[in-house]
Amino acid sequence: MQIIIPFLATIFLAAMTFAQEESASPAESTAPATEEKASATVEETPAAKTKEATAATTEKKAEAATSPAAAAKKETTTTTAAKPAAAAPSGKKMSVRDMEEKWEGSVPSHDFSTVQGFVAADFVGISSQGKFTDRASMLAEFKKDKDTYKSAKNEKLNVKNFGPNVTVVTGRAREKGTGKDGKPFDRTFLFTDTWMLRGGQWQCVASQVNKIKG
Repeated sequence: MQIIIPFLATIFLAAMTFAQEESASPAESTAPATEEKASATVEETPAAKTKEATAATTEKKAEAATSPAAAAKKETTTTTAAKPAAAAPSGKKMSVRDMEEKWEGSVPSHDFSTVQGFVAADFVGISSQGKFTDRASMLAEFKKDKDTYKSAKNEKLNVKNFGPNVTVVTGRAREKGTGKDGKPFDRTFLFTDTWMLRGGQWQCVASQVNKIKG
């Protein structure tokens, strides 16, 4: 009996040890699968690769935008955009006296563009025929003149400044030539012109002309 009890104890211990080894085997067998699954999860997916490629492209664009060539191109574009406006009409650099002389000097050549550049858009006046005029009617009268001139000049000019932006000119002009009817003429006019400095350019804003001869 004493021999049987130790023998049974040995068998029991052996059975317990075997059972523990059997239970540990499935755990060990699942470990590689888990490990393999984790490795598969770590692998890059197509979405991750696309995101990485997009990030690389964005980085390259940022580098190109900050490169010296891109900076030079941007500077050139800015310079072109800031290109100064076209030069102002010649009246900006001419004195009122010079403009009066050029105005009368344009009569023989019927230089319409010169007179047009001197007259303000809101011009008002009285013509040598005693009619009220504005810019359009005054320029129309100048344009329809078909006389042939031998001379046209200012014989006297009085220029008076009323502050930095207003100048009044009184003067006498004499014109000689032949009318469209073939008859000679010798005309003398007295006039008063008012000039204003606007945007750096002198403009005639008002005028009155009286024909005293011819």
